[in-house]
Amino acid sequence: MKEFVISEAQTEKAVLVGLITPQQNEQKVKEYLDELEFLADTAGAQTVKKFPQHLDHPHPVTFVGKGKLQEIKEYVVENEIGLVIFDDELSPKQLRNIEKELQVKILDRTNLILDIFAKRAQTAHAKTQVELAQYKYMLPRLTRLWTHLERQRGGVGMRGPGETQLETDRRIILDKIAKLKEDLVEIDKQKSVQRKNRGKMVRVALVGYTNVGKSTLMNLLSKSKVFAENKLFATLDTTVRKVIIENLPFLLSDTVGFIRKLPTELVESFKSTLDEVREANLLVHVVDISHSTFEEQIEVVNKTLAEIDHTEKPMMMVFNKIDAFTFIPKEEDDLTLRTRENVDLEELKRTWMSKMQDNCIFISAKDRTNIDALKEMLYERVKQIHVTRFLYNDFLFQQYDTEE
Repeated sequence: MKEFVISEAQTEKAVLVGLITPQQNEQKVKEYLDELEFLADTAGAQTVKKFPQHLDHPHPVTFVGKGKLQEIKEYVVENEIGLVIFDDELSPKQLRNIEKELQVKILDRTNLILDIFAKRAQTAHAKTQVELAQYKYMLPRLTRLWTHLERQRGGVGMRGPGETQLETDRRIILDKIAKLKEDLVEIDKQKSVQRKNRGKMVRVALVGYTNVGKSTLMNLLSKSKVFAENKLFATLDTTVRKVIIENLPFLLSDTVGFIRKLPTELVESFKSTLDEVREANLLVHVVDISHSTFEEQIEVVNKTLAEIDHTEKPMMMVFNKIDAFTFIPKEEDDLTLRTRENVDLEELKRTWMSKMQDNCIFISAKDRTNIDALKEMLYERVKQIHVTRFLYNDFLFQQYDTEE
């Protein structure tokens, strides 16, 4: 799948493009482009400039206006930029026209995330899911892949072979998609058997936005060495570990982090990976309290969880990274709206503990702050689920068996 891979031989210079619209103001776009820069860095590209533009809606042909596209083109040429990344998914038509105008590699947000997932996938399960998502993304964009051949052959009188090859490629991709779906069904069957063999232990799943510290927390609680890094999507394959707190065992799973505008292809392909979420008895929602838009990240996670699993599950919130929390007091005469940076940690604690009815806790997995209190909270929640769900069900079964 070379179409999606950013070269790792040398860091590519990239510029980022985003739109300021009635739906997302200038501040939001700045935050979104910062996140896109983090994605680009994770993929191996260095961001050298960002190009935001005010538009009511994306231009149907070029995404940005013609003047902005020309400005980007001049900058790309002058600074020898080889990669332009757009913060939204581009239509095949937009992708084709932008590439024709700029004459450099064009990626949209979906393409970039797919590239990162391809690099992060380790197991056969994850690799199969990523490949399936890539083929689904590529299918409607096949025409773009053949435009360079049409130019080389002169176009007129030579379109037949190109069209024939296009149809051949479409059939090949459709066959591969069908085969990958079959492979996933078989892998899912194997994983289903593995889950059934785990016995009657309570299942706890760590969920949250990407890069909030789930893997670091997993390592602390399970005393294992799950890969953790300050990069987006450091964990892609679901990891399950047995954890024992005060002689009470339970299964803890570390799942892939969610992100804003997660590609539909990936949500569909990774639903099987997130079976651990669907089958969990308790969800532990990990939040980066130091992030300026942590509340929006919470909404993204909750929305994605609703897409994956429509049933309501017990959930506790773990606000992580209190060690990185910053606070800038407002001046008395400052009439601007309050932001996360203007609210101190104690006020946030009171607000959320009131809202969650004490079903939340503030920690630092990095500094191990409040970890013992977290373990006590987990112990109480798991014990309650174990008693009500498993022991009570066993009692009912024994009563029924006696009556028979």
